[in-house]
Amino acid sequence: MTRSVHEEARRLMATGEGVADARQDWLRVHLDQCEECRQYAHGVSQVVRTLRSTPLAADSRLVRATQLRVRFHGNRLQAMRQRVWLFGLACLGVGLSATLTAPFFWQVFAWFGAWSGAPNFVWKAGFMFFFLVPGLVVSVLLLGRAANLIQHGDDSPRRG
Repeated sequence: MTRSVHEEARRLMATGEGVADARQDWLRVHLDQCEECRQYAHGVSQVVRTLRSTPLAADSRLVRATQLRVRFHGNRLQAMRQRVWLFGLACLGVGLSATLTAPFFWQVFAWFGAWSGAPNFVWKAGFMFFFLVPGLVVSVLLLGRAANLIQHGDDSPRRG
């Protein structure tokens, strides 16, 4: 038998139970015929049994430190969910108020344009500027804040 057949058998043994039935049948036949691979499989099974029977105990300091980190990250996730919820509500409020006030401000800008004698494109551009610029400014500020948080690896505002 070639060396690649033995390597394939060892690869299948390392894969364990996640092997297709046809490949498991091939491996059983190969182990029946090959003493070297049969001894290897026996050694692997002994190592696995030994590892499974050896109790592992973590030091109490490691357990406490792990629990503290899990709680810390859990609290951070909960705070982040709350911020996302509040951000969603704020977006909903802004969208709703913009939808309700846009027709009113459209009429105000149209009246002002007619009163001042400004061409239509001027007062319409003013209306668009009035509605788009605040959102763009807030977006730039939020992006700057996010970049600052990413750079410092922190999710809380800097103090001091």
